Amino acid sequence: MAPVQPLDRDPDTAGVPDVTRSDPSRPGPSRPGPERPDARADDPARDGDPAARAVPAAEVLADPDAPGWGRPPISPDQRRYDVLLAVGLLIGGILSLALGRTAGMYDEPAEGWVAVLCVLAVTAPLALRRRQPAVVAVVVAAAFVLVGELRVPETLFANIALFMALYTVGAWDHNRVRALWVRAGIVVAMFVWLLVAMFQAVTDPEGIEGFSNAGAFSPLVAYLLIQLLTNILYFAGAWWFGEHAWNAARERARTEYRGKLLVGERRRVEEQAVAIERLRLARELHDAVAHHVSMMGVQAAAARMVQASDPQQAALALEQVEDSAREAVDELHGLLSTLRESGTEAHATSAVGSLSVERLPELVQQAAETGLAARYQVIGEPVRVPPLTSLNLYRICQEALTNVRKHAGTGARVDVRLRYDADAVELEVADDGTGARRVVRRGTSGGLGLVGMRERVAADGGTLETGARGRGGYLVRARVPLGPRTGGAR
Repeated sequence: MAPVQPLDRDPDTAGVPDVTRSDPSRPGPSRPGPERPDARADDPARDGDPAARAVPAAEVLADPDAPGWGRPPISPDQRRYDVLLAVGLLIGGILSLALGRTAGMYDEPAEGWVAVLCVLAVTAPLALRRRQPAVVAVVVAAAFVLVGELRVPETLFANIALFMALYTVGAWDHNRVRALWVRAGIVVAMFVWLLVAMFQAVTDPEGIEGFSNAGAFSPLVAYLLIQLLTNILYFAGAWWFGEHAWNAARERARTEYRGKLLVGERRRVEEQAVAIERLRLARELHDAVAHHVSMMGVQAAAARMVQASDPQQAALALEQVEDSAREAVDELHGLLSTLRESGTEAHATSAVGSLSVERLPELVQQAAETGLAARYQVIGEPVRVPPLTSLNLYRICQEALTNVRKHAGTGARVDVRLRYDADAVELEVADDGTGARRVVRRGTSGGLGLVGMRERVAADGGTLETGARGRGGYLVRARVPLGPRTGGAR
């Protein structure tokens, strides 16, 4: 490093290394003045980094909190911007070089062509600053030292170029360990260079002209301390702005990533809601159609058997078939109506929602009219049951009676009990049939009817017990918890 040498005209522009100069008349590298052109060209505080905005959302899929996350690749516009920036700094550096030579910045400045090459070396690499930030920073730092050692009369644009190179490493290098060590190495090297120059200035008998070095705290020492403080702020600013830009880009990516997760979650919730609604409608259709069709089949068979011997009884059976068909149509119409309504309350108060535990006696009576020995019993003090729970219990009883008709065999008896406990309501449907039904149930895990029962009870937070009884027959017991009692007896 060349020793500090005085100038013939202006003591404030003595030949200390460029990195230490803070002359107010010609802003140095570390003062706020030279930092602002960099902030205007690539403001780290508002570095929206068009990269994150220009990259299509579909490409930003990596988790920003995962190890190895990096900023999206730069866009063609950003590449062109970096090239234009390097060209602009080069032109400005050459103009500053010409002005420095005219002002006599050094007694023995570098040759013209050497100075131009040095300015080119310190500014041109910035055209690749976001593509190879670490390499560019090292090259620019080396060229910066070369500018000072060869006494090139240009410092302003060289300082700006070094600041931007350090900032870009912190803002864009995907390898954060490399970014740390590259910046730390450059800063340490620059301060070593600075301290050597300061030592040479202090020990040189002909030190900086105009500054006395007499005394423990001489004007020369004060001047050099100012240069040291200025450079600390210069490099700290480049480091902090780079980290701030990186963290800001990561936070934007984190927000976008979480937004994508929320969109995906919302889609899954919508799909689940559609699936749940389809299952609900499937249960309602199965229970309504299976019940009424089975009753119509039993009644039609009875009419056929007595058609010749008892025409009046056959006619009565056909009337029951007609009534069952009408009820089936009414329930189907209610189900289809709910497709045009929204909300569970609308469903609960619709035609389908009118089916409740209050109509269980009517349901059991219909089963008895088809020839099934059915009995209904209420145990405990009746309380208000939520509409949807009441509908589910009605459908479970309806499906259980349908299964009795299909599988229990002729002569089977069935008991339907609705039990009100202190904190729950329990529905029990038990028969004593011993026909082919038990074989069917053991051979399968349950048809759609049993699946629908489990889903209904699970929706209400209850439990369902199904299985063959030890003394013969089959048992269906559904228990649903109730909240605090708010209503009186019904």
